[in-house]
Amino acid sequence: MLAQLLHKRIPMKKSDSNKARILIADDQSDVREALLLLFKSEGFQSEAVDSPVRVIELLRKEQFALVLMDLNYSRDTTSGQEGLELLSKIQELDGDVPIVVMTAWANVELAVEAIRRGARDFIQKPWDNVRLLTIVRTQIDFSETLQKGKRLEAENELLRGQSRSHLIAEAPAMRPVLELIDRVGPSDANVLITGESGTGKGLVANVLHAVSTRAKRALVTVNTGGLSEGVFESEVFGHVKGAFTDAKIDRVGRFEMADRGTLFLDEIANVPLKHQAKLLSAIETGKFERVGSSRTVQVDVRVISATNADLRAEIGAGRFRADLLFRLNTVEIHLPPLRERREDISALATFFLKQHLQRYRKQLVGFDESAMRALNGHAWPGNIRELNHVVERAVLMARNNKVSSADLGLQENSNNPPALDEMSLEEVEKLLIKKTLLRFDGNARKAAESLGLSRSAFYRRLEKFNL
Repeated sequence: MLAQLLHKRIPMKKSDSNKARILIADDQSDVREALLLLFKSEGFQSEAVDSPVRVIELLRKEQFALVLMDLNYSRDTTSGQEGLELLSKIQELDGDVPIVVMTAWANVELAVEAIRRGARDFIQKPWDNVRLLTIVRTQIDFSETLQKGKRLEAENELLRGQSRSHLIAEAPAMRPVLELIDRVGPSDANVLITGESGTGKGLVANVLHAVSTRAKRALVTVNTGGLSEGVFESEVFGHVKGAFTDAKIDRVGRFEMADRGTLFLDEIANVPLKHQAKLLSAIETGKFERVGSSRTVQVDVRVISATNADLRAEIGAGRFRADLLFRLNTVEIHLPPLRERREDISALATFFLKQHLQRYRKQLVGFDESAMRALNGHAWPGNIRELNHVVERAVLMARNNKVSSADLGLQENSNNPPALDEMSLEEVEKLLIKKTLLRFDGNARKAAESLGLSRSAFYRRLEKFNL
C-alpha cells in the first residue's frame, strides 16, 4: 500500500504553510508511514499516533496547525463512532485547530456528520496525494487567516476600544490612518475623512467617536447626499409646527440629537450652497435656529464629515465654500482605495464571510484557492463595499462547503462584459452608473449631473444597486 500511495505523488509548489505541524491519527502503521513520508517530502513537519487517547494527550501538550484523523480505530469497526467522538473532544479542547477526517468506509451520511461536528473537510482512502495536499494547505492557510484576524481584533480592542475591533488595517497604506485615529480620536477636533466611495469612511467615523470622550453620547449620522434642498434645513436643524405646509408638529434636527455627542455629515460635498452658510455658523458657534423659529438653540457637537469628492475642486467651481472646508478639516484623514491595500483583502473577506454565515445560518469553511486568487486579482472599483457584497453573494450561491471563484460572480468585471442586448434594463442601468462613477473618480455629484439625475434620485439608485 505504501508504494502504491507514494508513486501517486505529484510535485507541488511549496508555501509558507508547509512549515506548520500536522498531527496524523490512524490505527494502521502503513498509512501513518505513508503520510509521514508524503508530508516530509513536501516540507511539512508531522507526527503520527495510533489512538484517540494519544491524540488528546499530544494536543494538551503541543500545538498543531492541523489534525488529519481516521474515523475508525478498533479492529473490524466501520461505524466511525470512535472518530466522531474524538472529533468532538478535539473541538472542546481546541476549537480553532482545523480537522480533516478520512476513512476507508466513506459514505455521505458519515461525511455530513463529521462536518457537522466540526471537521473542515473529508477524504476517502486510498487518497489522491494532490487532493490531500491541496486540502491540507487550504485549511492551514484559512486557519492562519482566521487567527490573524482574531489577533488583529484583540489588538484593536486593547488599543482603540471595542468599536475599533472591526477596523481591519494591516496594510502599510493604512498605517497613517491608524496613527491619525490614535492621535486625534480622543480630542474634540473636527475631522474630514476623504477617499473613494466604499473605502470605509463611515466605519472610521464610528471609530473616531468610539475612542473620544463623547463615546457614551450619540453618534448621529446625516447622509447629506440623500437630502434634497427642500428638506435639508429641516432635517439638520429641525423645525417648529407651522413652519411650512407639512410641519404638523415640532421636529428636533440632527444637530440637537447630537448634543454632547458627535455629528457625522456624510457626503458633505453635496450640501446645497445656499445652506452652507448656516451650516458653517452652527459648526463655529454651536448656535442655530429651527426652521420657522427665532429662538436660538445652543449645542455642544463634534463634527466629523466625509466625502469622495475633491472639495478644493468644488471650491474652484463655486459649489463649496472655502471657509466651510477650513472649519471641517481641522484634521483630514484620507483612506486609500482597496487596490492600494491588497494585504487586507484576505482578512476583510474572511471577516465578511463570518458575518454573512451567521446572518444566513449557513456552514462554509472558507474560500478555496481559486476564490482567493480571484479576490486578490480583482480591481475593486467599489472598494470594501463591493468586497462585502461579493462575499455576501458568494455565501448565498455557494454549492460546496467552500466558496469558489464561480460563486463570487466577478466575471461581470472582466474585459468581456455581456452584450447590451443580453442584459436586463436594470443591469444596463447599473452598468451605466458604475461606468459613470468610474469616469468621474467616484464623484457622485458629477456622475449625477452627467446622467441628468437629481442627487436624491442618484443616491436612491446607488442604494438600489448596492453601489
